[in-house]
Amino acid sequence: MSIALADTQRNRSRSRRTFTLAARHRLPAVYPVRLFVVAGGLLSYGPDSIGPYRRVAGYVDRILKGEKPSDLPVQNPTKFEIVINLRTAKALGLDVPPTLLARADEVIE
Repeated sequence: MSIALADTQRNRSRSRRTFTLAARHRLPAVYPVRLFVVAGGLLSYGPDSIGPYRRVAGYVDRILKGEKPSDLPVQNPTKFEIVINLRTAKALGLDVPPTLLARADEVIE
């Protein structure tokens, strides 16, 4: 098993453990991906999960036209998203400020 794969699996395991402990102890937590919020977490703030996949097509096109992959630039995320779970906020006894709700890309009720 490669080191990168082992690190990914270890991080997933830690993420699940963190999510489970936060839920069990009713602690508000911010997660890096929206999947945790859909599963019952309070809030996520992280890169748009679809954007990088859209840019991949451009890279594939350039490689098929003869560019070397090593010559292509590394791209950082350009869009970040906020997802809030109001059910979880209510269960934790938290009031989410209207300004934060207005900035959210998705609100789960």
